[in-house]
Parts: sequence; structure tokens; C-alpha cells
Amino acid sequence: MTMKNEIIQGLHEVLDQRLSLETIDTILEKPKYEHMGDIAFPCFELSKIERKNPKLLAEELGEKLKGSVPIIDTVEAVGPYVNIFYNKKLVMERTLSAIQFEKEHYGAHNFGKGKTITMDLSSPNIAKPFSMGHLRSTVIGNAIGNVLEKCGYDVVRINYLGDWGTQFGKLIAAYTLWGNEETVRSNPIQELLKLYIYFHEQAEQDQTLDDLGREWFKKLENGDAYATELWEWFREESLKEFQTIYNLLGVTFDSDKSEAYHHDQTPKVVEQLKEKGLLQTSQGAQVVPLEAEGLPPALIKKSDGTTLYTTRDLAAAIDRKNVYNFYQSLYVVGHEQSLHFEQLRAVLSKMGYDWADQLVHIPFGMMLQDGKKMSTRKGKVVFLQDVLQKAIDVAKQNIEEKNAALEKKEEVAKQVGVGAVIFHDIKNDRRNDVDFSYEEMLRFDGETAPYLQYTHARAKSILGKAPEVSKKTNYNVPEQDWEAVWPLVKHVAMFPEVIKDAAQEYNPSKLAKYLLKLAQAFNRFYTKVHILQEDAYMATRLELIYAVTVVLREGLNLLGIEAPEEM
Repeated sequence: MTMKNEIIQGLHEVLDQRLSLETIDTILEKPKYEHMGDIAFPCFELSKIERKNPKLLAEELGEKLKGSVPIIDTVEAVGPYVNIFYNKKLVMERTLSAIQFEKEHYGAHNFGKGKTITMDLSSPNIAKPFSMGHLRSTVIGNAIGNVLEKCGYDVVRINYLGDWGTQFGKLIAAYTLWGNEETVRSNPIQELLKLYIYFHEQAEQDQTLDDLGREWFKKLENGDAYATELWEWFREESLKEFQTIYNLLGVTFDSDKSEAYHHDQTPKVVEQLKEKGLLQTSQGAQVVPLEAEGLPPALIKKSDGTTLYTTRDLAAAIDRKNVYNFYQSLYVVGHEQSLHFEQLRAVLSKMGYDWADQLVHIPFGMMLQDGKKMSTRKGKVVFLQDVLQKAIDVAKQNIEEKNAALEKKEEVAKQVGVGAVIFHDIKNDRRNDVDFSYEEMLRFDGETAPYLQYTHARAKSILGKAPEVSKKTNYNVPEQDWEAVWPLVKHVAMFPEVIKDAAQEYNPSKLAKYLLKLAQAFNRFYTKVHILQEDAYMATRLELIYAVTVVLREGLNLLGIEAPEEM
């Protein structure tokens, strides 16, 4: 049981269950200043129920809490607030003992046990370089998946590649008009991108090109041999390039069932919609009206008979439920697709699938450049492989300047450079836009992954220098050291709560921000306390540092970032 849960349970019992556990959880606050306590319970909500002055209620509740919950040391009623102070020694003893026993499993939960979650993440479009725009879905999705697994869920990661649709008809058209096989084979993805951009530039002057693109996609859907041959070549080359990126990021998938895979299932979906009388014709196209749901109609088939993204997503959702019987199906996709997922759930619900509300869209903001959206078709895009390589090069240069004798320099430079890129994204609340900036991304101090990695390496170094001490720890701390020790102990003890919150809110930035505060607490502790002073308290200090290394390493790993032993 976490510290917060123990307080929630204690309040629930003292209040004779007049407030639910969930209500108490939402009411509890963290005081603004340390001297005001470790956690506070405002009595305003209780005042509405009891019809009593919140100040009097705080005084009564404070008295009842004293001695009722072992983890509570003292309680102070201040105005309408009940300020609660933890028993420092007990918290430290419980926390450090748990980490000694559980090690990297510390912070785990089992509320997801026996439940499968499918997760649609990354999902770049083939025949285009992996851009910074797709970094967000990849690293945010991967971190959410890791945190959910920490909570017991069986997570199935799906790379739902964008490898079908009119844009591929346009690319095939561009290749047949201006492509050169030898040139494209020499540098496939970059050359295909040039053709794609050139097609859109020319289409602005000649609208018949868009018609030609639609014709080629129609051929592809109908199984035309030449169109299929080109599409398979473009797809194969794309997968090779994507795998290079995934290897660098340390991201793996359980399934790569793409849009094209589910295209073969779309006729069955269309037939179901017809049987249920849900399809209507609108300007030659087939749609499902959603006026009753307050949504625009969902387009199922274009007037030329080709399918759309929605049609394939319906097929994919049904397939995932049949194959995995998911508890939830998550889609880590930009917020601009919010309407699409509302329509998807609405159509599935009209089809009679009572699990439609188990589909959860996890939106995120855009990766901007100079405050504007990146656009592949306009050539305004930053390639992720270039960014990762630059970050690794900067990390290597830093290592050469600061620790030229470091072993495994190449490996550490990769860990630090890639970690910097991942953390720069994840530390931001996923719902916010992120402005791409090399300067911000490649900084190695402040609120960055290298700062966390260096803190971990420093803590490991201290443990490496420490003499052998008794395994029996008394968990005593000199009175003058508590000011530096307690914030660190409290942060380490909060790890399970942070994992739970990050999982339930699908928000890995909570974990990222927590790790920064933990590292700051450790570095204050490091400067104020003589850690390797051989006295009766040394074993406790070393056990605390060991706990910090476990939490920092595990926290970084959950975010998809490695923690070097040395830097």
C-alpha cells in the first residue's frame, strides 16, 4: 500500500465512510510549503455534507486521526485544513526495505493483471522518411506501454503502418511520370520523398494529376500487377529505414498489421453496414449518418469505390477485439484526429459492438517548427535520424571534453544522445504542442535526460567507492541531516504513486517530472551530507543511495531511456 493510500484508508475509516475512497483521493492536496505538512485534507467537501464549519471539522478530524494511522507522526488543524506529517523513520524503513527486497520491481502494481491492452503507436507512412512528427507517437506510446506493463497489463504494441490510401496512388503516379529506377534504388526514401513533394507542387498547377493519383490507387485496390509491384518495393525500403530508427530508440512491436493488411477485411465491414441499414449514398459516396450523435457523417467509400482510413480502422478495431479480446484499445495519435475516433466509436456502436467505448484515443499536441506545423508534402520536415545522429555526436563531444578516459564512449554517447531526444519530448505534457529546437533538445544540463543519467552515474560511483558496511541497517539519521534526507526519502517513497497516476492518466510526463524532482533532491542531499563518513549512520545513507539508483534507473527505463553506469 502506498503512503497516500494508507492516508486515504485511514481518513475513510475515521470519517465512518461518509466520503468514498475515490472522493478522498481527489480531495487530498500537497501543501505548498514543507512546514505545512506532507499531505493535507481540506474540509470544504465534508462541510457541505455535515453542514458544519470546515474549521471545526478540521479540528475534530485532526484529533480522531492522531494515533489511528501508523504512518502519521503528527496532525495539525490549520483553518479548514488538516495538515498531516508522516512518520519519517517508519516511511524510510518501509521504503528502503521494500527496495532491497523488490529491486527493479519496486513501484509495480497488479490492478492490470489479466487484462490485455492493444496499443496503436508510431504508425508512420511508408515511402517517407521517419520525421520528428512521428517521434511523439512512438516515444509517448512506448512509455505509456511500459508504465501499463508495470501495472500488470498485458500490452500488445501495434505498428499500424500507413501503407494504403490515395497518397500511394499519387506516389505511384509521380514515379511513373518522373521516376528513375536507378536513382530511386540508390537512395530510396529520400528520392521517393522528392517525387512526392514534386507531385504536389505540380498538382497545384495541373489538377488532372490528382485524378491520375486516384486512378492509380484504384488500380492498386483492384490488384493491378504493376501498381502492386511498385507498392511492395516502396514498403520494403521503408521498413528497412524505420527499423534503423526503432533500433536506435529501443522500441519494439508485437504486431505490424498495417492498413493494407486490414484492407482485405473492409468488404466484410461494408457488408455489415449494409445489412444493418446504416449506409447511405451522398454525392455518389457511401456514408454512415451520425447526426443523432452530433457528428458529421462517417465516409466509408468514395464515389469511385475506393475505401478510406475510417473503413480500414473499423476493420482493424474488429480484428483486434476478435484476436486479443482487449480490455481497452488505445490509439496514441495526434489530437487533430479526435473527430475521427469519435466517429469510429459511434459507427462501431451503431453496428452493435458494445465494446466500442473501450476504444480510447490518447491525443497529443503537434511537433512544430518555428511555431508552424511540419508538412511532408511541402517539404517542411525535420528527419528524426538526422536529429538522433546530431544528438549522439554532441554527446560524444561532451564525453571527450569531460571524461576522455571513459570506457565504452560510443555506447554511452548513444545512450545519452538518444535519451536527450526522447526526454525532451516526454517531459512535456503530451497534450501540449512542442516546438522543435536543436538548442533545447541537445542541452545537457537543466531539465534533461543527461542530467538524470549523470545523477544516476554519480550515485553509482558513490556506491562503488563505499567501504563494506554492516548489512544491518538501523534506519537512524542524525537530527541535523533530516532536512536533506527527508525530501529524498519522501520522493523515493512516492514512486509507486507516480506510476499509478501516470498509468491511469496515460501521461508519462508525470514520471519524467517526478524523476527530475528526485534527482534534485538527491543532489541537494549529496552537497549537504557527508555520505562516506564512517559512522553509525553510514549504512542507512548508502541504502538510501542504492534506492535512488534503483528508482532512477527503473524510471528512465520506463520512459525508454537507458541509464549508464558511468559518464
